[in-house]
Amino acid sequence: MKNLANFKILVLAFGLFSGLVAGQKISSKNVKTTVTGTSTMHDWTMTSNTGTFSANVSGNTLTDITYTLGAKTLKSGKGAMDNNAYKAMEADKYPNITFTATSVNVGKGTITGKLKVTNVTKTVSFPVTVAKSGNGYTITGTETIKMSDYGVTPPSFMMNTVKTGNDIKITVNVSAN
Repeated sequence: MKNLANFKILVLAFGLFSGLVAGQKISSKNVKTTVTGTSTMHDWTMTSNTGTFSANVSGNTLTDITYTLGAKTLKSGKGAMDNNAYKAMEADKYPNITFTATSVNVGKGTITGKLKVTNVTKTVSFPVTVAKSGNGYTITGTETIKMSDYGVTPPSFMMNTVKTGNDIKITVNVSAN
C-alpha cells in the first residue's frame, strides 16, 4: 500500500512538472497592424486587423514567436493607394510579410528577430511591451524601417508628381491567449 501511495504521488508530481515544462501555447488571428508614412501630398495610413501571431510561454518568456501579415490585408480606404502599395510590395508574388523571433521577456524590452518583406529578410530589433493578464498576453511594438531596405521602391503616382517617403512606421498590437 505504501508503495502504491508513493507511486501515485510520483505520477502526480511528474504530471505537474511536465505541465510546467511544456508551457502554454498562445495565439491570435486578430492582430492589428498599422503602417504609416509620408508623401509629397499628405501623410498616409494603412491598417490590417487580420494578422496572425503565435508563441510558446515558459515562465516570463515568450519563445518561438511567429507573426504573419497578408500584404493585401493592409487597407488605406483609398483603392488606388492600396493598389499602388500592393504593386510596390509585389504582393501577388510575395503575399505575406513575416516576423520570427526566438524569445522576448514579459515587461518592457527589446525584441530581435527576422523581418521578411518581399524576398528580403533582415534582422531587426525594436522596443516592445509584453503584458500578462490572466492566461492572456498583450504585445505592442513599433519600428521604423526603410522600404528600399526590403526591395520595395516607394510608390509614386500622378506621373511621379506625388512620391511616397522611404521611411514607414509599423505598429503591431497583439492580444493572444
